Formats: sequence, C-alpha cells, structure tokens
Amino acid sequence: MIVRRLLSTVRPGFSLSPTIRQLLDSRPETERIVTVSGWIKSVRRQKNVAFAAITDGSDAKGIQAVLLKGIDDETLRRLTMGAAVRVTGRLVSSPSAGQSHEIVVDQKKKGDIVVLGDCDTETYPIQKKDHTAEFLRDQVHFRARTSHISSMLRLRDLLRRRIDTWFESQGFCAVNTPIITGNDAEGAGEAFRLALVENHHPAANSNVEPTPPSEFFGRPAFLTVSHQLHLEALATALSRVYTLSPCFRAEPSQTGKHLAEFWMLEAEWAFPSSSGVHGICDLTEGLLRDTVCGVLESDDVNVLWKKGEDSKRATFLNAFQGSRTWERITYTEAIRELENATSVPFEYQPKWGHALQSEHEKWLAEKLVGGPVFVTDYPAALKPFYMRINDDEKTVACFDLLVPHIGELVGGSVREQRADILEERMDGMEGVEWYLNIRKYGGAPHVGFGMGFERLVSWVSGIENIRECTAMPRWAGRMLL
Repeated sequence: MIVRRLLSTVRPGFSLSPTIRQLLDSRPETERIVTVSGWIKSVRRQKNVAFAAITDGSDAKGIQAVLLKGIDDETLRRLTMGAAVRVTGRLVSSPSAGQSHEIVVDQKKKGDIVVLGDCDTETYPIQKKDHTAEFLRDQVHFRARTSHISSMLRLRDLLRRRIDTWFESQGFCAVNTPIITGNDAEGAGEAFRLALVENHHPAANSNVEPTPPSEFFGRPAFLTVSHQLHLEALATALSRVYTLSPCFRAEPSQTGKHLAEFWMLEAEWAFPSSSGVHGICDLTEGLLRDTVCGVLESDDVNVLWKKGEDSKRATFLNAFQGSRTWERITYTEAIRELENATSVPFEYQPKWGHALQSEHEKWLAEKLVGGPVFVTDYPAALKPFYMRINDDEKTVACFDLLVPHIGELVGGSVREQRADILEERMDGMEGVEWYLNIRKYGGAPHVGFGMGFERLVSWVSGIENIRECTAMPRWAGRMLL
C-alpha cells in the first residue's frame, strides 16, 4: 500500500508544447500531426488554398500554414494579420525556398485552424509595411510584434545567455545587488531620489492635517546608477561576482546614446591573475569575443542589419576575425593623435586633462584604429574616487573600450585598495564607512568593469538608437506604460 502511494506521487517531467523554433530545430524527418499557436503575420488567398505565415515570437521566420480547401468562409474571413490562432496539421518538408517545413491543414486528415483572438485590420496600428521608429515608440505596447523589435529582443536574450555561460566558465557567481541605494557610485549627481507618498484612506477625517512624509529608510534613498560598490563588497567574500541589472540615471540628454533606465553588466573580481589595467582589458576582450562570435550567424542579427550598411558591418565583423588582440593606447597617446589630426574639424579641441568627447571617441575607433580600441590611464581628475592612482600620481589605472559607431562600450579599472589613499580621495563622503572597512579588514587587490547592455545590443545589431535596443524605453520627458 505504501509503495503504491509513493509511486502514485511520481509525475513525469513537465514540458510545455514545443514552440515553432523548437519544432523546427528538432529537424523532423517524417511527417506527423503537430499543433502550434501564434499570430498571423500575413495571409495570401487563392481559389482552392490559402497560405498563412504564423509566428509565436520564438524565431525570426515563423512557419507557413497551407490551408487546403474545406475551411469554412467565416473562419477564413477572421484570418487577418494580427489574429491569434491555433493550427493543427501535418508537418511536412516545404518545396518553397527559405523554409525547411510547413504545416498542411487538411480537415479531412485531422487538420484544423481555430481563431483564438480576432484582430480588426482597419484599426490595428501595426500594418504590413515599414513603420518609423517614432511611430513605434508611440505604439510601444505593440512594437514587439514587428520583426525588427522581436529580433532585437531575442538577440538580447541570446547575448544574456551567452554572457551567463561565459562567466560561469570563469568561476564567477551571479548575484543580485540592490536597486535602492544610499550611494552614488559615479558621483555625477544624476541619481533619481525616492520620495514617500502618503496615502490617506478616503474614510479618514478630512479635517486632520496630513503628516509630512518622512524618509522611509531613515536616510535619503536613490535608484542606483551603478551596482559597483555593492559588488566590491560581495567580491571580498565570493572572489568573482557579476550582475546584469537595471540602473537609472537622471540624464537630460536627448541623444540616441542615453536612457534614463538601462541595463548594466558589471563584474568585480579579487586576486586578478594579471596585475594592472591590461589584465582587465584581456578579460573584457575575451568575454566580448566569445559572447558575440556565438551570435553572428543568427537569423535575428541578419534581420536587424539594414541593407546598404555593408561597410559598417564589415568593420564590426573584422573585430572578431583573427587572433590579433584589440588595440590599446593610453589617454596621453590618444590626445597626441587627436591633436595631430589637424585636418579634422573637431567641435571640441582635444586637450590633455579634458574629457574625450563623443566625436573624439568615434574618430579614435573609426579612423585611427578602424576597430575596437582600449584607451587606458586617464587623468585622475576625470575619474571617480575608487580608481587606483598610478605611480605618476596624475593618472589612474583604468580603461574605456571604444568601438566604431558606438563610442564608449565598456569602462573598468583597478580598484584603489589602499585605505589611506582611498580615504583621502573620498574627502569626507558620508555614509560610506563600510566601503573603507572592506579595505581595512582583509582588503585584497581587485578589479572590475561595467558595460551598457543596450550599447552592446546596438553594436551587434547595427541599431543606431538605443531606444530601439530595449523593449519599453524611458528617457527625459518620455515614459509610456
């Protein structure tokens, strides 16, 4: 009796029905009856047959359903672009170019198509034509239904998966760091401050004066602009940690390179095997090469690159061909090269001690190098307090990775582990005593970097504006949904 009860509790492994992509990736060799659900991308009707292109969002191509004569007129009328359907039919090899299989729906052989959700094509905003980016931003709740945005979202997912796999292979631990913080890691004063909104029950006495909101956490709180400081604390216990998490910056810029809400890949590791900034450059290049090379041939990447961008794409692909390491120059060398480029009409004249402008970064990557370039050892005055001072006491052990058509993609540094120097650079900052303490109690050499995830998507996909590199973008003056 006990054995029977135990056996009755054992259930087979749960599995959803396969997506269209899973179905096609299984490379079926024999015909069989299958059922798929999705949305109609297009319908083409002939006298005795109709063809419906169906997608469930799992891949760039979807699958074609061949509807043989016998489907009733009312169902055929409801088969419109955007309608949700469930299709049952025979999965067979396709005679058409560009697709390996199709589904033949023959009601005489257990075939059927059921409309699960109608779509009025007269009022449906997403039509079978090219829409402008501005139009789709206004239809942000629908824009993932377009081929371009859905391909971008699948590319984001693929990059994230490959990043996770790479970090796991290097012994890193994925961690979740706070989004609400009391620290501004960058010190740029562009953080969003949180405010407590008092809610009064409608039945409350309206004559009672509301209590002024107080600090919920007992101190000012902000949405994080970087997870770095918390990652440093965790690295003192776990050695190698990383996170891919949302960050927030009250950046008023209206350029296509900035968002108010964005995702950052950040990593910190103790006991680096190679001292100095070049060891971080080695790891960063290794991560990007292994991650990006695995997605170059995906259908979604091919969908995203626009026609006529052959030169731009060739520059991108050249970065991942061959074994030659990416170029590395110091900030001082970069300024010298910029100053010597007298024929280039820079809006901002390059000068040692001044920040590199976007036009400078693009010239270095696109014209001087023609590919990715690590610029190292910036002046200490231009960088945050946590970067390690070099022996010249003028520069810090840091880098920015500049890539063509994007500019800065990654920034990293050797962290200042010497508590006395760090304390002097922090110059009386409040609420960060803990940050000094992780140096005073078992502090170890450690390094780290941060990379804007949308900028990586932009580089790999050729998408120029990072507002099209995330599902529901937020920027100054704009937040739909």
